[in-house]
Amino acid sequence: MLFELGLALAALHFGVPLGYYAAAKRWLRRDWGIKEDVRYTPRVTVIIPTYNEADNIAQRLENIYQQDYPRDRLEVIVADGASTDGTPEIAERWAREHPDLKVKLIREPQRRGLVPSLNEALKYVSDGSEIVIFADADALWPHDAISKIVKYFANPSIGAVSSTIAPLDYDENESTYRSYFNAIRVAESKKHSTPIHNAPLMAFRAELIRKVGLPLYTGNNDSTPASIIAFMGYRAILVDDVVAKEILRNQTMRKIRRAQHLILHFLKTKQYAKKRGFYKKSEFDIIWKIEWWLHIVNPWLLIAGIALLATALVLYRSLHALVLLAIGMALLTFKLYRVWIQNQLYLVAGFIRNLWNKDLVWEK
Repeated sequence: MLFELGLALAALHFGVPLGYYAAAKRWLRRDWGIKEDVRYTPRVTVIIPTYNEADNIAQRLENIYQQDYPRDRLEVIVADGASTDGTPEIAERWAREHPDLKVKLIREPQRRGLVPSLNEALKYVSDGSEIVIFADADALWPHDAISKIVKYFANPSIGAVSSTIAPLDYDENESTYRSYFNAIRVAESKKHSTPIHNAPLMAFRAELIRKVGLPLYTGNNDSTPASIIAFMGYRAILVDDVVAKEILRNQTMRKIRRAQHLILHFLKTKQYAKKRGFYKKSEFDIIWKIEWWLHIVNPWLLIAGIALLATALVLYRSLHALVLLAIGMALLTFKLYRVWIQNQLYLVAGFIRNLWNKDLVWEK
């Protein structure tokens, strides 16, 4: 019985995502169903939250300065969370040297974390701004990123748009993971919306992000507000024609922290949207339910399945359990399988770590 139950849990663990991936591949072949307008040039505010980004902030500002978007329709807000390494002074100096780009600097007196910093920065967005973009300080965009992102907002059904992301320096595991991740997120976006977005370039319709704000319960500035907007009936999409490059650092803790925030996101965001009166039933619900299962339940099926098979092997010397466990170990030589298992373990670690530290404010 232990072997049969362990086998059933393992089959369910792998079967659900494989079935979902098959469905997503069909969605991926769809048209976006969006009328884009490359001539659309709304007023844009880019907000860069910083904490001890002295090594990156000048390059980041220069990267935005080199965008092919009209500078008279662009402003930048640097929201600094009490850096101790001179980040705000570098930003101020850069702004003085580039007077043709409007740059505002907000200095917080103490470190409160990413989400409170961005909520404060939203108060300083110019009244005429139509699109607000959150930008990580350690990411880089292609020169036409803003132009390509805003064209989607010409369609009034679009409420949030994020780019795909790739590591700045090649990393085999991360590149494999990103290839799978990006395909799923784009497929969900073509269906309706994706519940998981990317912080290196996260754009919102200004009126909506002002209304929604950034809830404090997850610590993330991308997936949670975008999903709330999707629950409002707008589409929150991740597009494949803009790729932001991000620096990889402290990968293990970064992945666990991201897992912590996604778990909180899936546990609380739909209920939050309903409580605030934002929720409208749509095709997004189907996507949400499956991703909820994949993030909240599915990792534990793997752990339980392995535990049952191991118990069957130890207590009853089950040959079938031994063979199945050996196959699982052998499959770790395949990149995609290995990356999948890693990410399941990150989710388990994130769930456990949330029990005592939700890590909403962290040190670099």
